[in-house]
Amino acid sequence: MIKQAIYGVATVGALASFVFGRDVVSYARTWGSSVRQTVKREVPLDFEVARARELVEQLIPDIRNCMHVIAEQEVDVENLTGELARKEGDLATQKEVILSRQTELKSGQASYPIAGQTYSADQIRTDLAKRFDRFKVAEETQKKEKQVLEARQKALTANREKLDNMLAAKTDLELQLEQLEARLKMVQAAETISTVSIDDSQLTRTKKLIRELNKQLDVREKVMATDGKLTDLIPATTKSAAPKDLEAQIEAHFSPKAEASDSKPEQKVVKLDALRP
Repeated sequence: MIKQAIYGVATVGALASFVFGRDVVSYARTWGSSVRQTVKREVPLDFEVARARELVEQLIPDIRNCMHVIAEQEVDVENLTGELARKEGDLATQKEVILSRQTELKSGQASYPIAGQTYSADQIRTDLAKRFDRFKVAEETQKKEKQVLEARQKALTANREKLDNMLAAKTDLELQLEQLEARLKMVQAAETISTVSIDDSQLTRTKKLIRELNKQLDVREKVMATDGKLTDLIPATTKSAAPKDLEAQIEAHFSPKAEASDSKPEQKVVKLDALRP
C-alpha cells in the first residue's frame, strides 16, 4: 500500500514536471499558497474568534510561571537581606574588638589579662593581625553579597514589571475579544436582515399565497351568505280562489241586525238578574 502511494506521488510529480517543466516548483508553491488562502477564507469567523480566545487562555500558564518565579525571588531576597544584616552585625562586633585590641597595644603593656588568662603583647598583635585579615575577607564577601542582592532585587523588579505587563496585556486582549465578538454579532445580524431584504422572491411568493388564501375564504363566505338567504325564505303557498258572494258575506256580518242579535242574550241575562231576590 505504501509502495503504491509512493509510486502514485512519483507519477504525479513526473507528470507535473513534464507539463510545467522548470516552473513546476513555482506552480506548486503558488497552488499551495492559493489553497491555504482559500481554506483560511472558508473558516468561519466564530471559529477564529474562539481560537483567539483559546490563545489568550494559553497565556495563563506563562503568567502562573512568572508568578512562581517572582515568589521564589522574593524569598531569596528576603533571606539574603536577613543574612547580610546578620553579617553586618558580626562585622561591627569584629571592628570593635580590633579597635579595642589596637588601643591596648598602643598602651605599651608587656602582658594583657583577657578572660582569665594572660597574653603577651606579641600574642595580642598576632591575634589582632588574624582578626584584621578575617575582617577584610568578611567585608569583601559582604560587598559581593550586596551586589548579588542588588542584582536579585533588579531581577525581581523586572519580573514584577513583566508580570504586570502580561496581566495588562491579557486584560486588553480579553477586552478586544469582547469588542470583536460584539462587532461580529452586529455584522451577522445586519447580514441576516440584508439577506431577507435582498431575497424577496420567497417573500413575494408568501404574500401571494396569503392573498390567494384570503380570496378563497372570501369566496366561501360569500357562498355561505347566499345559501343562508335561500334557506330563510318563507315557503310559498297555493293561492285559493275567493268566494263569489264575499261582499254579501261581509255586509251580512257587519249589518246592524247582526249586531242586535248578538246583544239580545246579554239583555235577557240582565233582567233575570234583576228579578232575583
